[in-house]
Amino acid sequence: MTGNSELSPSWSPRARADQEVALGRCLELAAEAGRGEDVPVGAVVFSAQGTVLGEGFNTRERDADPAGHAEIAALRAAASSLGTWRLDGCVLAVTLEPCPMCAGAIYQSRIGHVIFGAWDEKAGAAGSVFDILREPRLNHWVEVHPGVRAEECAAQLRAFFEAFRG
Repeated sequence: MTGNSELSPSWSPRARADQEVALGRCLELAAEAGRGEDVPVGAVVFSAQGTVLGEGFNTRERDADPAGHAEIAALRAAASSLGTWRLDGCVLAVTLEPCPMCAGAIYQSRIGHVIFGAWDEKAGAAGSVFDILREPRLNHWVEVHPGVRAEECAAQLRAFFEAFRG
């Protein structure tokens, strides 16, 4: 996906159809991570107008990098694209609920919306185990749109772990 060619002309992170298209690209990126030994998670940062600013997928195993999460890669690429770490008004879409590390990076980047697929009942930080993105004591809150294409995202993860565990 380049630019906003696959998103509606009136892209909105609150519109379910746009959320589903955004998660489609994330699922493709997650598959890329899963082809190696990395957990299949993919993420994309969009501008407020729906233009792709950055993409990423998990690379912890590939790069021996504990911070090699899809969200971190997408945030770094978006910041590089814009020339600033402040991603005000941007939207992050990701196949799995962000972990505490990623939620902290999302908070620090000033992302406005997070769209995600599968819940992470073990380490999620966007409403399941923790809710860092909407923590009332922090000075920035993120609008969270959970469960978009949740079954597809969860199925991709299940298939990976079933194959991995043999």
